[in-house]
Amino acid sequence: MAQVLYITANPKSIENSVGHRVGQAFLKAYCETHANDEIQELNLYEEEFPIVDRVILNSWEKMRRGGMPFSELSKVEQQKMNALNQFIDRVTSADKYVFVSPMWNWSIPPRLKEFIDSIVVAGKTFHYTENGPVGHLKGKKAIHIQVSGGIYSHGPLTKMDHSHPYLKQVLNIIGIHNVEVLYVEGHDFDRERADEIIRKGISDAGKYAMIF
Repeated sequence: MAQVLYITANPKSIENSVGHRVGQAFLKAYCETHANDEIQELNLYEEEFPIVDRVILNSWEKMRRGGMPFSELSKVEQQKMNALNQFIDRVTSADKYVFVSPMWNWSIPPRLKEFIDSIVVAGKTFHYTENGPVGHLKGKKAIHIQVSGGIYSHGPLTKMDHSHPYLKQVLNIIGIHNVEVLYVEGHDFDRERADEIIRKGISDAGKYAMIF
């Protein structure tokens, strides 16, 4: 039995979001073909999670550079550090990751960036070596369902996509090298084919889910 963490980063409702609809199609097909797996859903725009703030940064500074033991941190610092570590443990306990996000201004939504900053932590999900970072999440896999109204996976706008390439690089750093991507794009660019593009995205999501 595998544990799957399904992560969405879109404040829109399912009815008003192409990404949510495609993502739900993926989940439905996955459940039908992986009945014994456990799925946890994390909606980054609905669920609060620990973020790297001033308290966390100051705590790391005291412990890493100042050599202060955890027990000597303030009560607030200890609580925030514990909450962050517990969140990282929750995330890293998964075997598979499904990311569903729109492209906003050629990049990822801010809540997804906060999520990344909260889990990509030296000593927890990777460590540094003289040859570069080494990830701790080896053997795990991920898929990114990226939705955009324009076309960025190929053609003249490819270099403007700082969304999926960034997410893939970050996942590689923490040890996840098996990263698939499903682009659902162009429904705003070509409105006459919008329904066709979305239907294809939903169909493709089901196919990806069966072999994920």
